[in-house]
Amino acid sequence: MQNKIVTLDEFIIRTEKENPKSTGSFSRLLRDIGIAAKIVNREVNKAGLVNILGVEGSTNTTGDAVQKLDIFANEKFIETLSYSGEVCGIASEENQDIIQVNNGSAVNGQYVVVMDPLDGSSNIDVNVSVGTIFGIYKRKSPVDGPCEMEDFLQKGTEMVAAGYVLYGTSTLLVYAAGQGVNGFTLDPSIGEFCLSHRNIKMPAAGNYYSVNQGYYLKFDLEMRRYIDHCSDLNYRLRYIGSMVSDIHRIMFQGGIFLYPNTRKYPKGKLRLLYECYPMAYIIEQAGGSALTCKLERIMDVEIHSLHQTSSIAMGSGDMVRDMKEFVERYGAVIQ
Repeated sequence: MQNKIVTLDEFIIRTEKENPKSTGSFSRLLRDIGIAAKIVNREVNKAGLVNILGVEGSTNTTGDAVQKLDIFANEKFIETLSYSGEVCGIASEENQDIIQVNNGSAVNGQYVVVMDPLDGSSNIDVNVSVGTIFGIYKRKSPVDGPCEMEDFLQKGTEMVAAGYVLYGTSTLLVYAAGQGVNGFTLDPSIGEFCLSHRNIKMPAAGNYYSVNQGYYLKFDLEMRRYIDHCSDLNYRLRYIGSMVSDIHRIMFQGGIFLYPNTRKYPKGKLRLLYECYPMAYIIEQAGGSALTCKLERIMDVEIHSLHQTSSIAMGSGDMVRDMKEFVERYGAVIQ
């Protein structure tokens, strides 16, 4: 007998009913993220047909060229979340400062959302998968006023949910909210995200490693030794240049994703708030591990600024443990 299709909305409502303390606001927020993802998915899929391809002309806070589709995705997520009524503030990789939502009852929203609206967008022009990364925190500031910076500068351990959307051959929304990781595939015939991957568990090890090996000589000695080790074991190098795509492969096939610090970026280049925390949250919920390349658990790293960066090594637990041993063995100074 064919299994009944379970939509994202249905799944969220079921989960909400299992939690007697649920007020429904978090569920509505997740549904709104799903709506924004559908809108962005539509534009990503027709990007070659309209004038939103290519570079917009400016750069973001870390010097990356801002793509036109970045701007569209950013605006659509902000617009959808602003009118949800559940979000009092938004922080995006594409915006210098936090966005205080002053739309009606939204000022009293219980949550703030952090996001990378379109990760890997430089791949759009060559039709390679891109994604959205998001994290959700409960606000700390009083609910009868606007959100404050303190609502966003919370460690990963304070995050209540995180997820990503992969816009590829099929579009998937994967999220975790403290009770495991579930994946939903967009069925374009009905316009709904449908449960396709229940309770995702990452393999303890795998045959893949993902790193921009073109920067090999700029990595620290201990990281070069670990990469040599991966090569000696005939692990398969897979690097797409979109964190969502690279991590998604590892979630299902096992492996390790590395974005080490370099001489140019001694503290690493990935954004702690928008990329590292949310992905580490998902990885850990799926049974994996996520550390900085200085061996600090990502979720425990203190955050001091919106666009703070970090190095990262995440993926299958056994492989992250091996990486840790190489760093301990060859690292002259572990800070």
